[in-house]
Amino acid sequence: MDYTASMKYGTEVVDIEIKGAESVEVLNPDPMPEIEDTAEAFRICVEEGAIASAPLKEKIGPEDKITIIVSDITRSWMHQGDILTLLGHYLHENMQVPFENICVLIALGTHRKSSDKEMEIIAGSYLYQNVTVVDHDCDGECTLVGRTSRGTDVRVNPLVIGRKVIVVGGTVHHMMAGFGGGRKNILPGVSSRETIRQNHSRALDPNIAHSDPRVGCALLKDNPINEDMNEAGAMVEVAYSINIVVSTNGRFSGLFGGSLYEAWQASCVFQKKCYEKWIDYEADIVLVSSGGFPKDMNLYQGCKGMLNGMRALKEGGTMLWLAKCPEGCGAPDYTAWLLPLKEGRLDEALRADFTIGGFIFYLTVENLKKGNCRTLTTIDNDTTQPMGMTAYTDPVEFIKGVDFTGKRVYVIPYGGSVVPMVKGID
Repeated sequence: MDYTASMKYGTEVVDIEIKGAESVEVLNPDPMPEIEDTAEAFRICVEEGAIASAPLKEKIGPEDKITIIVSDITRSWMHQGDILTLLGHYLHENMQVPFENICVLIALGTHRKSSDKEMEIIAGSYLYQNVTVVDHDCDGECTLVGRTSRGTDVRVNPLVIGRKVIVVGGTVHHMMAGFGGGRKNILPGVSSRETIRQNHSRALDPNIAHSDPRVGCALLKDNPINEDMNEAGAMVEVAYSINIVVSTNGRFSGLFGGSLYEAWQASCVFQKKCYEKWIDYEADIVLVSSGGFPKDMNLYQGCKGMLNGMRALKEGGTMLWLAKCPEGCGAPDYTAWLLPLKEGRLDEALRADFTIGGFIFYLTVENLKKGNCRTLTTIDNDTTQPMGMTAYTDPVEFIKGVDFTGKRVYVIPYGGSVVPMVKGID
């Protein structure tokens, strides 16, 4: 069987020729409903569609100080700025909340700071021009609001204390928390670095040199990171949450508003139906793209495509992974773990000084052991080779020598979103 796969690579599209395969199966998300009238969908989301909550106008008054928490630029493909623009008009015009009572807090977690241009994209021009928009600083002033049952000291940005909090974020599968969105905009979004470290360090198996099998994409029940986040989120008085689900073309598919937990949970169910793909077998070859810009803006973000793709690859198989990564590896401490990896002490080093970037690096290395991985990227091979993958910059060289003859192949154009679920395994 011959097939030409058109795969996103940064802002480009790369065609990959597959020749002589036994089978080629494309794993795309199921068709999603697309919202035709976003303004009306938003109105329903904050009024009669409120989930486990009174409508927004009954939760907030014009005299209240309001903090809107929104995800950072790495979630810009969710077009949160469009929703914040509708929210800003609704608060100011329908609910008579003055601009000076509104603040937008960007939930950076431990990510880099936003540029002024990025802040305008994140918040939308309407709010950016009329209210205060600030980045959360995980190393700045944070206030202790409680301790979870697992012992995480929850310290959060002062702007979410003593104010009416509205959380706006996108719901996607997440490699550690099961699903992003909802409570994740509190922890790690607006929490201190130490709080984030305590929570995320639960990703390692307490008994062996491995990640905790309860932690991972689509896993919520008994996931220690997710359950810890849920407890932390409940320590902040969130008046309302708005959870966004988008299709792969960036169109809004669902808006779920209401309580922090229940509205987010409803968005997870919706996301699962569209993006989880049940498969009958693991393939010889998996061709996967992280989904193009901004999902492959750096390796730290783009590795989600590889991690999802590995779920569909048999042991010892071949993965062809496209992730352009114009910002390189991304998180400053990501490549710092190359040295302990080369010295054979990665697990020991991470347990001694856990960082989020370190764990994502750890998880990347752990998953790359499953098969032979070739990566089309701008990152140099000296960086990728010790991790377990060979880097190529030329699409021709990328597939040169790969024999598709008689092989079963999966093509995953949106690896950052699509989650293969193998029957009998997951």
